[in-house]
Order: sequence, then C-alpha cells, then structure tokens
Amino acid sequence: MSEITIAIAAASGLGSFLAPCILPVIPAFLAYISGTTITDLQKNNGVITVANRLNILLNTIFFVLGFSVVFSIFGVVLNSVLSSAASGLISGLNQVGGVIIIGFGVFMLLSTKINKLNFEKKFLPSRGKASYPLSFVFGLAFATCWTPCIGPILGSVLTLAATTPGQSFTLLLAYSLGLGIPFVLMGVFFSRFTRLIRALSKHLKYYSIIMGSLIIILGVLVLTNQLAAIASFPFLNDLLLG
Repeated sequence: MSEITIAIAAASGLGSFLAPCILPVIPAFLAYISGTTITDLQKNNGVITVANRLNILLNTIFFVLGFSVVFSIFGVVLNSVLSSAASGLISGLNQVGGVIIIGFGVFMLLSTKINKLNFEKKFLPSRGKASYPLSFVFGLAFATCWTPCIGPILGSVLTLAATTPGQSFTLLLAYSLGLGIPFVLMGVFFSRFTRLIRALSKHLKYYSIIMGSLIIILGVLVLTNQLAAIASFPFLNDLLLG
C-alpha cells in the first residue's frame, strides 16, 4: 500500500510539471531565474555556453530545493497534527478525503468547458541579479502562490497524505521529486528539452481530461478504501512492489 501511494505521489509531481500552464513557460522561466533570456542563451547559433548551462543548472537546483522544503514541511505538519488521531479517524478521513479528491478531478474536467476556472496567480519578483538564494526563495514562492493550475493535483496529494498521515512526509517528498527531477533535467539538457517542450505543447489539449479522470478514479479508490486493489494486478504489483 505504501509503495503504491508513493508511486502515485511521484507521478502526480510529474503531472504537475506537464500541466499546460506550466510546461510551455518552463524554458523562459528557468532563463528568468538564471538572470538572462532565451535570446541571450541561444544567440550563438543556438549553442548555449558551458557557463550559461552551469548557471541554469545550479539556479534550477536551488529553485527545486525551495519548493521541496515547502512541500516537505506540509508533510511534517500533516504527520504531527493527524498521526495521533489517525487510528480512530482513518475511516472518516478516507471518506472525506475521497470526496475531496473526486471534487478536484471534477474541477479539472469542468475547467475544459468553463474558461473562468482557468485562471492563474503568478508571483514574479523584480528582475535583479541572479543568485542561488534568490532562486531558492523563488522556489518557496512557486510552492505557495505560483498558479492554481497545479492546485487540483497538489490538493489531491495533500488529501491523500492527510488520509495516511504516517506517510505524509514521504508522500510530499515523492511529489517534490516527481516535480523537481524534470526541472533539474531541463537545466542539464536545456536546448534539447526546449525543443521537446515545444513539441509536447501541441498535444496538451486533452491533459485536463486525462488527469481529471485519473484523479476521480484515485478519489473513488480512497473513498471505498480500495487503493490497495491496484496491487492485485500482477504487472503493477511487480512494477511497484518489486
């Protein structure tokens, strides 16, 4: 059961990275926190210098550390607040949590039809000299107020963590890794990832429908306390549980 929920949390982090309002702006965003622009980076016939590449990578790592700290703190808080009461409330938490997760999934599905649900709240600090502490602070801000676009996915993971408070820190850490590793890979292979993101952006129109449906399925499994049933499939059992 624990391995399954951890895998779901990590996949949710990757899903947040691939969100339509996040993925297309990532190249410009990473260039921004590195104190430069896409044009500056690629003005030498599209070749990024080693110095610029290293600058992007290090700033990206500090940015990832920033939001990972916030999400991990969420996990610690959930564990400390709910773990003592979990034994007596776990059934109720599953029912309430399942309904909440289903609600997040429905929200994502409705957002494909109701434009007013597709809004953003971005936090962009004043442009200044790039620094690792600033990138770290930017990561903190990203975790708390960058955009509601990843809200349904993150909210589902937080709710799942609340229903299993003993694993909450691990779940939020797994979510951070799922979201953070692609950022770091982007920093390492900036040019290649930029081209890949441009190609992927053309195929994101069904993202909310797919993710919303998966979140609803997750909510139903939590609501009915059947999340462990995933392990009954031999292939997934071998893949997730070794």
